[in-house]
Amino acid sequence: MGWRVRAIRGATTVAENTEGAIAEAVIELLEELERLNPGVLDPDEIVNLIFSVTPDLDAVFPAKIARQRPGWNDVPLLDLQQMAVKGSLPRCIRLLLQINLPAEVRVRHAYLREAAELRPDWQYAPMTLQ
Repeated sequence: MGWRVRAIRGATTVAENTEGAIAEAVIELLEELERLNPGVLDPDEIVNLIFSVTPDLDAVFPAKIARQRPGWNDVPLLDLQQMAVKGSLPRCIRLLLQINLPAEVRVRHAYLREAAELRPDWQYAPMTLQ
């Protein structure tokens, strides 16, 4: 079927706006994506990874944490601030990872901690983005 650019989504929350708490959450999220998608997150095939954070998180860039992963130094990473929507989930880190994959590969998304409420439909079933 060939290869194409695919997207993997994820989100998590942090208890506090500290470099340590943000680093812990980013590492946990990326490790969970690797666990859910074994053998899929090859840094050489990642097109880019975009992190967005709520305005109450400014202690460290999530990309700085991701860049420390083995083989990820050349992965294009970007940090953005999410839109401030009244009543939205606080202290939230979201990600959009775009990657080259065979079209038939199924991907799974990870929504952790309080962010699980954002996409309860993606919690347990593998998803194919079409």
